[in-house]
Amino acid sequence: MAASPAAADRAALLDVVRVAGGVSAAEVADRAGLPVSTARDHLDALVAAGLLAKARASAGLPYRPAWRYRAVTDDPTSSAYGRLLTAVLEHLGDEAADRAVADRVGRRWGGLLADACDDGRDPVEALVAVLDALGFTPRVAAAGDTTEVWLRTCPYLALVRDNPDAMCRIHAGVIRGALHRTGADDDTAVLEPFAGPEGCVVRLPAAGPDPSVSR
Repeated sequence: MAASPAAADRAALLDVVRVAGGVSAAEVADRAGLPVSTARDHLDALVAAGLLAKARASAGLPYRPAWRYRAVTDDPTSSAYGRLLTAVLEHLGDEAADRAVADRVGRRWGGLLADACDDGRDPVEALVAVLDALGFTPRVAAAGDTTEVWLRTCPYLALVRDNPDAMCRIHAGVIRGALHRTGADDDTAVLEPFAGPEGCVVRLPAAGPDPSVSR
């Protein structure tokens, strides 16, 4: 039986996202030659089917940013961390109080993880050790006036798919808590989900000794 035009379009868009990484609906529409509204409908259907995850790439800016999409390849619920997060996320929504709880949970966890790897490293090195332990495969790169920590893998994309804002806020809190535990401030760096094909990125002031994450 031949695939329907909608199914064929969705399969093509899924391939676009798999190749391109963290892309917006507008970027996918441009690559596929579709109207943005059509591409967005197909992408959200792929999210609902469990094939894509989406998160808002805030870049620390005040306006509400566009969704960005990545392909889901791993099932985080097989790990103890994934099961714990699943239970936590079941009780979190997008209200201000829920966002504050997600941030506090992440901060507490990040602080504990930083304590576990505390051997006199500077804040960036300690952060990289924490993110590596969580399975993010971090890579540090200089970018002008900032230091970027790229998170090249995410074992938790299925959880991001189901709870994008809360899940990313918890991970932002983990980063914030880890940096704070090393003596860093908590208002000078940005976590941007799905910033590009390589993954999410944490941006820190290159010359500052006190980086941290806000979102």
